[in-house]
Amino acid sequence: MSSEPSQRELSVGMGAGGLATADMVLNIGPQHPATHGVLRLRIVVDGERIVRADPVVGYMHRGAEKLFEVRDYRQIVVLANRHDWLSAFSSELGVVLGVESMLGMEVPERAVWARTLLAELNRVLNHLMFLGSYPLELGAITPIFYAFREREELQAVMEEAAGGRLHYMFNRVGGLKEDLPAGWLDRAAAAVTSVRRRLPDLEAMIVGNEILEARTRGVGVLTPETIAAYGVSGPIARASGVDVDLRRDEPYLAYAELFADGGPGRVVTRTDGDCLARLEVLLEQVHVSLDLADACIDRMRSLGRGPVNVRLPKVLKVPEGDQYTATENPLGFNGYYLVSRGEKTPWRLKLRSASFNNVSVLGEVLPGNLIADMVAILGSMFFVVGDIDK
Repeated sequence: MSSEPSQRELSVGMGAGGLATADMVLNIGPQHPATHGVLRLRIVVDGERIVRADPVVGYMHRGAEKLFEVRDYRQIVVLANRHDWLSAFSSELGVVLGVESMLGMEVPERAVWARTLLAELNRVLNHLMFLGSYPLELGAITPIFYAFREREELQAVMEEAAGGRLHYMFNRVGGLKEDLPAGWLDRAAAAVTSVRRRLPDLEAMIVGNEILEARTRGVGVLTPETIAAYGVSGPIARASGVDVDLRRDEPYLAYAELFADGGPGRVVTRTDGDCLARLEVLLEQVHVSLDLADACIDRMRSLGRGPVNVRLPKVLKVPEGDQYTATENPLGFNGYYLVSRGEKTPWRLKLRSASFNNVSVLGEVLPGNLIADMVAILGSMFFVVGDIDK
């Protein structure tokens, strides 16, 4: 953290007791890529109080959208799963669903349910990372070991199915790369059961923790109006009482059935809108996703063996037109605006990532808070820097 006073922003006044005070400009970051990623916060402070905050993004910008335009529809999947490396499988879905929609392609039922299952397991992996790392940022080291124990249990079955631990590359236009291994459903069910059984160990260290609650309750409150103004979505929006979830409201894959009356799907919300509420939403969503995974496993067992993809032509061309596809990624809305001119590569593929909007709101929520609360607020935004910069 370094100081960078600016003549334009450095102001001198009289503080309490007649002491001269001066606003100071501080740079929080840019951090090394080995941490969350390279994000910079430029804050103006008056003593210990933040009076202005400007998120400075773009340090990891890789030009993914321009790279989409020079790769065919099979190749762009490898780029689409890298901006949010904690939600790689879910990020692949938006691209393939958009292309399939423009092609008028119907994907085999077995592939639909397998995609839904893997997406929910990926959601749990994402949330567990933040459930472990957020207390760590507040000074509690133990929860991350428990979170990683559960992550490894689920990572093993994800890796067995897709072959990768981080960038799965398992989705294809028309379905999945290949069928799930023999006996995989049993191992996935056992992993879900084990994680559900041991999850109270992690919850016991987070729920009711006096220190954590003191650092998070009433801190960094986001109102529904601010949520709407900045396009914030996902768990952060729902923690402020914004009852929106695309899996229920604009269902894709098998979510229409899962979120129907009597189904295991439900939308988790809170009304406080503070750091603690955001953490509570994340924790409860893990339970919901485990229930959804169990339902998908049961359904796939009833389906039996069958095709998981559609045979594609050697050169895949998408008809001329445009399509906007939105998915409920673990961190919020992912939107893909695809424009085709009838060629084998997209003419334009605009990516709307959740983390960009979720971090943009920091300029609104940080002013008025203490520097000591900045880390608590920043961590509760649950972002991945690559998802901001693309």
